[in-house]
Amino acid sequence: MRTFIKHISQLATLAQGSDTARKKQEMSNLGIIEDGALLLKDGIIEAVGTTEQLRQQYEKELQDAIVFNAAGKLVTPGLVDPHTHIAYGGSREQEFEMRLQGKSYMDIMNAGGGIHATMRMTREATEEQLIEQTTKRLDAFLKHGVTTVEGKSGYGMELETELKQLRVMQKLQQTHAIDLVPTFMGAHAVPAEYKGREDAFVDYIIEEMLPVVATEKLAEFNDVFCEKNVYTPEQSERILVAGKKIGLTPKIHADEIVSYGGAELAAKVGAISAEHLLKVSDEGIRAMAKAGVIACLLPATALYLREQAADGRKMIDEGVAVAISTDCNPGSSPTVSMPLVMNLACISMRLTPAEALTAATFNAACAINRQHLVGSLEVGKQADIVMWHVASYQELQYLFGVNHVQSVWKKGKKVI
Repeated sequence: MRTFIKHISQLATLAQGSDTARKKQEMSNLGIIEDGALLLKDGIIEAVGTTEQLRQQYEKELQDAIVFNAAGKLVTPGLVDPHTHIAYGGSREQEFEMRLQGKSYMDIMNAGGGIHATMRMTREATEEQLIEQTTKRLDAFLKHGVTTVEGKSGYGMELETELKQLRVMQKLQQTHAIDLVPTFMGAHAVPAEYKGREDAFVDYIIEEMLPVVATEKLAEFNDVFCEKNVYTPEQSERILVAGKKIGLTPKIHADEIVSYGGAELAAKVGAISAEHLLKVSDEGIRAMAKAGVIACLLPATALYLREQAADGRKMIDEGVAVAISTDCNPGSSPTVSMPLVMNLACISMRLTPAEALTAATFNAACAINRQHLVGSLEVGKQADIVMWHVASYQELQYLFGVNHVQSVWKKGKKVI
């Protein structure tokens, strides 16, 4: 059975005929088709064009198709979130008030809160409890137009809990409509029991954790929090290089709190992306541009922590491909709203509406190596589609803080 979506007011295909992350002016080319149409078959996009073109070319095939009229609507690829910590136990709403009283992220973490609090709750949670909690978050993502989500471990920081998080995501990948892309992040913080013995924990990650993750094929990427008082650039490099040797592509939390050489390290080890980057140096920006490292920026996190957002405008102008993400996590960005993140990218990072949409679709897909499947509406790709209650991409970014999703298709099936 085919599905025909016709009379789309503005069809943003994001098609450019290349699977390389978009840079500079390329981020403004959305491949817009007015009065657009899509023909879907067996979960795949069979044809893209104007309504009249598809009517003429597929007259016979359309006779038995399910038809949706999208007059007055914007249609885009399903949104892609390339950086989340979605599989965790418990909640940390009490820390929100602490932040408003002036406590910093590192103050809370050093007092036993932050990542350490979620680590305890995640260690205590059963696999079934984690599946239940994570499913609720995925359901909410889907309602906000997100059809693909990267998920990191990192709330165990010992082998069994790290594996538990990754196995939860593996099971949900098989049962939930959203595609889940797993990242191992055993180096999210240093457990209290290893304080003062950080190099010993690095050895534990390399010798005990990474081989099991790779052998059981539980993750595609290997991430590390390279930050002052967490992991040094030297320790981070050891972890990322060790993972790369056994088939895990490097990612890195870089230069979030202080300028620490994380972006430069991302370029050195060939990371697919560097995340956060609030305090990235000019040298780091140039190194990422030269090495083709994607900058994954998290404007909701900066807002929640009351920090100056990363300079997305400068990075784009310097030739860095930029993606954006919710950074969904319990302590510094408890949101699933990629539409809000697009709004914030425009307001706080000075991206244009077109650049923000590219950053949330095609470039986000590139940041998790899924651009051959999702991120643009092209023949042969997965039919991951969002129809919005607005007529243009400009309106989508202009009316901020509102969920404009009318309907969502995942692999050709209408799921919202």
